Amino acid sequence: MTRNIITCLFFLSIIFQTFAQEQIAKHDSVESVSNQSDELIKMLVQQQQDSLKRIELENRFINQRVKTSKEYQDLYNEINYLKNKDSLMRVRRLQKVDSLKSLNHGVPVQPFDSTLFRIYTNVGSYSAAYRANVLDQRIVALTEDYKFQPDSLSLVEDENGYTIVWGDQMIMAINDNDAVWMNTDKKTLAEEYLVIIKNSITEYREEHSFKKMLTSVSLAILIVFIIGLLVYGIGKLFRLLKIRITLNKFTNLKGIQIQNYEIVSKKQVKGALLTAVGIVKWLTILTVIYLALPVLFNLFPETEGYAPLLIDYFVRPLKKIGAAVVSSIPNVITIVIIIVIFKYTLRVLAYFTNEIKQGNLAINGFYKEWALPTYQILKVVLLAFMLIVIFPYLPGSDSPIFKGVSVFIGVLFSFGSTGAISNIVAGLVLTYMRAFSLGDRIKIGDVTGDVIEKSLLVTRLRTNKNEVISIPNSTVMNSHTINYSIDEIGVGLIIYAEIAIGFDVPWQKVHELGVKAANNVEQLEKDPPPFVLQTSINEFDVTYQINAYTKKANMYATIYSELNKQILDVFQEAGVELVTVYFTGIRDGNEKQLPKY
Repeated sequence: MTRNIITCLFFLSIIFQTFAQEQIAKHDSVESVSNQSDELIKMLVQQQQDSLKRIELENRFINQRVKTSKEYQDLYNEINYLKNKDSLMRVRRLQKVDSLKSLNHGVPVQPFDSTLFRIYTNVGSYSAAYRANVLDQRIVALTEDYKFQPDSLSLVEDENGYTIVWGDQMIMAINDNDAVWMNTDKKTLAEEYLVIIKNSITEYREEHSFKKMLTSVSLAILIVFIIGLLVYGIGKLFRLLKIRITLNKFTNLKGIQIQNYEIVSKKQVKGALLTAVGIVKWLTILTVIYLALPVLFNLFPETEGYAPLLIDYFVRPLKKIGAAVVSSIPNVITIVIIIVIFKYTLRVLAYFTNEIKQGNLAINGFYKEWALPTYQILKVVLLAFMLIVIFPYLPGSDSPIFKGVSVFIGVLFSFGSTGAISNIVAGLVLTYMRAFSLGDRIKIGDVTGDVIEKSLLVTRLRTNKNEVISIPNSTVMNSHTINYSIDEIGVGLIIYAEIAIGFDVPWQKVHELGVKAANNVEQLEKDPPPFVLQTSINEFDVTYQINAYTKKANMYATIYSELNKQILDVFQEAGVELVTVYFTGIRDGNEKQLPKY
């Protein structure tokens, strides 16, 4: 309990100290304004005294009351001194008034919601706010009094200044302090305030007169009628436009398609157009009604203040958009120039790429199949560089939201494309390694087939069984690759078959029969000719290898089948038995196993 009481006392002391400091600051500010106001009055009095003295000296000078040239010169110098002093005093007064107004903004006199002028000073015990409030009430009372005529207001001078009166009723008093704050004399200021009050009452009565009200109502009815006609006309116009779209009056209306695939049908385009027409119609109608509201509000004094607000709500966004468009024109021009430069740079690269690809342009050490991949790489690099150059000129590129989205996309790309990037890099390396080309018969790991696609991400093979196998390029890079078609333009690929023949058959005959069997295969080359090798001499037989060249590596399965068939036919026709040593050992003198023709 004691602790809570101490805490409450502590907070109360802090609040009291804060309040006391605010009051002291306020008092110091008021005292400072009062001191400076007194100083202004002193300056004004001094300026008036100097002005009177200067007038006296000028009269002496004009009336030639000077006897000697020295007196003449002294009088002339003193008049100039007073003139310069008066100019300096005016400048100091202006600076002092500006300084005072920065501390004291005054209290507005606004009997009809519009400020007539401001009151800055107190009169005796009456504050500036009290004076302004009383003046508001008196002006409103005069306006509502139909006996009052604005021209009956008059000025009365007294020892303290001037007073605006109506009959025996005082409306406002103007003293030296008021004049000092407005940087003028009290008579001029009183006359100015008198005119302002007269005009404000006259204008208010005119605006709220029955004639004015009748005119405003008539104009409002006319405006509403015109708005109704406009809305009807807009509805009719857009209805006709919808009918034309529905009846296919626009013959050039087409869907959106890429090659043979239709992304958006003609019917969907028509539906989207009808929806867009409906949206534009209502936007147009709402815009017309919204723009008519300020005109209607401006007809009546009670709602006149809303008209500028409504117009400002409509015009301000348009101004911002217009200013943004105008300010971005230089950046847009820069972007267009950059895009044009990069576009024609890519066209030049595409021209040289086509020339290299067709063989019209040869560069030492640069192969034709490198042309298209190199162009694609340069295209991506140039496009990325173009985006980097354009980025600072894009509208909103310096906004935190734009930067945040860019960073977010970069992070997603970094985390989500690690595997893809490794495959892309591997695809580029494979391209420049020239390990294989489209149509080549290759073997990657345990997969053998023809290359049907080479992309930056995968390599696709079609096997002998018509299976399409996709292998990531990173896997291709990490595996050994056998290319059966790479030497097709040379002597070709060697196809071979091994057979085992007993010692009873001369090797010369085996060579002759092997070459004959290879020459019977249509897909095998005759030049260079086939040849036979003895690869090993075993315990019971000799292993022979029949070799032949082919330039049709893609048919190697068919060629192997045909070669084995010809070996069987040729050797069986010659009476040479193709058996294993195990079969020969267990045959036990039986006749040779040859087919009966």
